[in-house]
This record gives sequence, C-alpha cells and structure tokens, in this order.
Amino acid sequence: MVLQRHGDRGQAVVDFDLDAVAYLCSDAGEQALRDVDAYPLTDATRIADVASIRREFGDRAPTLVETVLLRRRAAAKFADASHWLFTDDALQQATAQPVAQHRARRLAGAIVHDGTCSIGAELAALRDSAGFVVGSDIDPVRLAMARHNVGDVPLCRADALAPITRDAVVLADPARRASGRRRFDPLDFMPPLDQLLAVYRGRDLVIKCSPGIDFVALAGLGFDGEIEVTSLGGSVREACLWSASLAEEGVRRRATLLDQEEEITDAEPDDCPVAPAGRWIVDPDGAVVRAGLVRHYAARHGLWQLDPDIAYLSGDRLPDGVRGFQVLDEIAFSEKRLRQALSAHDAGAVEILVRGLDVEPDPLRRRLKLRGSQRLSVVLARIGTGTASRATAFICRPSR
Repeated sequence: MVLQRHGDRGQAVVDFDLDAVAYLCSDAGEQALRDVDAYPLTDATRIADVASIRREFGDRAPTLVETVLLRRRAAAKFADASHWLFTDDALQQATAQPVAQHRARRLAGAIVHDGTCSIGAELAALRDSAGFVVGSDIDPVRLAMARHNVGDVPLCRADALAPITRDAVVLADPARRASGRRRFDPLDFMPPLDQLLAVYRGRDLVIKCSPGIDFVALAGLGFDGEIEVTSLGGSVREACLWSASLAEEGVRRRATLLDQEEEITDAEPDDCPVAPAGRWIVDPDGAVVRAGLVRHYAARHGLWQLDPDIAYLSGDRLPDGVRGFQVLDEIAFSEKRLRQALSAHDAGAVEILVRGLDVEPDPLRRRLKLRGSQRLSVVLARIGTGTASRATAFICRPSR
C-alpha cells in the first residue's frame, strides 16, 4: 500500500513501501514510468494528466507520478537521474553529485562503509574512487531503492549505531527530516549526532551535516576534527565533519568552493588589514563566511576588510572568476540620500546586499521607485563600532 501525506512545502508526498519499489523495478513498472514521463505534469496540466494516468494505471498512479516528478527534481543534483528511485525526504537530503564526488576524492583508495546509505547517492560517487565500499541503512525501503540505484555495491540492512565494520572509514549522513519536517537540533538527528560520535570514537569518521550546524555545540559534543563547509552553484550545501585522523595536520576549518575549484583552511595566514573601500567590493562565498575564514581568504587574494566585524572585502583587483562590485559612489545611508544618488547615476534596477544593518532589500528596492536605465548594485553595511559607527551605502557596478 502507498500512502500520501503533505510535505513541508504543502505538496502531496507519496510514502513508498517495498511493494511499490518492487513494482517500479519490474519490467512493467519501468515501462509504466516511461509512459508517465511522456506527460508534461506541469501546474497547468497536472490535474488532467493525473486523471489520465489513473485511468491507465489505477492504484499505481501515485507511485508512478511521484517517481517521475522526483526524477525531474533530481536533475538539480544529479547529472543523470533518469533511472533512479527516490523518496521525497531522501532526495531533499541527498548529496549533490559534485559534492559527493569531491568527498569521494578525499577518500580515494580507502575502504569506506556508508552506514546511512539511504538511496545510494554517496555510494555512486564512492564506488569510482574508494578502494572498496559497502553500504547499509536501517530503512528497508530506501535500501531497496539503493539496490536498484547502485546494485553493484554490497548492501545490507543495519543500524548505524551498531557497527558492522571494523577498519573501514565510516561515512554517516544522519537524517535531518521526519515526515517532511526539518530537524535542527543535532541530538534530534537520526541517528543522534552525539551517539554517532560516541559509537565511532577513535575510528576514521566522516559525517555530513547541515551548513547551519552550531560549531560551538560540536565542540561540546567532543568533536575535535575538521569542519569542511562546501558551496556549489552559489549556495552553501553542507558542513562535513572529518575526524582528526582524516584531517590535514593543523586544519580545523576548511571552506571548499567547488565553483571556483578553491579551498581555504584556517592553517593559512590571516593577516588582513582594515581600510576604506578600494576599486572593488567583494562579498565572499558563503562557505568562506560560514567557515569563519574571511580574513584567510582576504590574505590569500590581497584584499582587505571594510570593517573587522563585517564580511565585505575590498581591493584594487578582483580574484579570478569572482563576481565583484566596482565602487562608483559612497554615501552615508538614508533612503532619501540613496534615492538621490541612484537617480544621479541613472539607476533603473538595483540589487541590494546588506550586512550589519536591519534593512530588508526587497521592500527597500520597491520604495526607491527608480526609473533610470542602468543596472547597478547597492552594498549596505555598518562601518565602525560604537558611537563612531555609520550606516554606509556603496553604489556599485557589478562585474557581471
């Protein structure tokens, strides 16, 4: 039997069972998926399409429609997900393929046990890099999907908190969702993070976590390894915990920027000055900011900080491949002065970046009511401390 519920975005979500997975893996199920994939299933056609699919496939229709839609969504994470099976929660938590491949490269040649393998996203990357890989999961439905997705990898059903390997590197991605709802407290993960750390203490261990995890709380749980924050496609994707035995000597924090093929660690120099804006303003990649490596990034690229407590950087040239903002004007910020300055620069459309000020970009943009022809950027920041601090607006031309 297949049940439907509503996810955290309000949409109907199918809860798969083993019978549904077996059907989808059968010749009849695979042909049915090809037939259903021919339907547009857009917002405009969904009702009529589902009615047609239900007439043809009866009670199998929800399973087929959900799988086709999940495969289409998976294109944002996988190069080719056209033959994969997913659940909604598993897809939302699945590692994007380039991120999984990066992690697999760090584990090249190792024996790796993915103890929470889910539908097999990490296994697909590991099997091409690791010396040997095995997967396990406590959820029989996700494990059945993994057998379909990565059938050449040895799999078994097991609880991650009951170790089944001895000398392997253990990879874990504890569930941070339940029935479509996010879990924010690491003690509410499944399995709980504190228990994972305790069970595998002294082992080579890699744990994928959400990027917003509290670094101080991790130290309180006894974690003393490396925290790697990874970005892809302009957004921060995850924080990965590497046991000290797998970390580079002296490294406790790392920012990995997959788009720029760049990594920065806290073992690098951070001698970065604070100075007024130069030709360019740079808003560092979110992984750099989240990992607390803004000064290290600035020192590497010859940049400086506008303020010691604000992540905006400045310099007279841009790092290669980095989007920046060429400073055209600098004013004390107020809406009236900003509107006048933007009008003088013939601005008709602006993007607004804010750090250190209680300003909402979208409402401000609407209130400015600009009518010029230029596309510009506005960088807002509080510069200075205490009574000497000032809200400042930099009117800029984006590099791209």
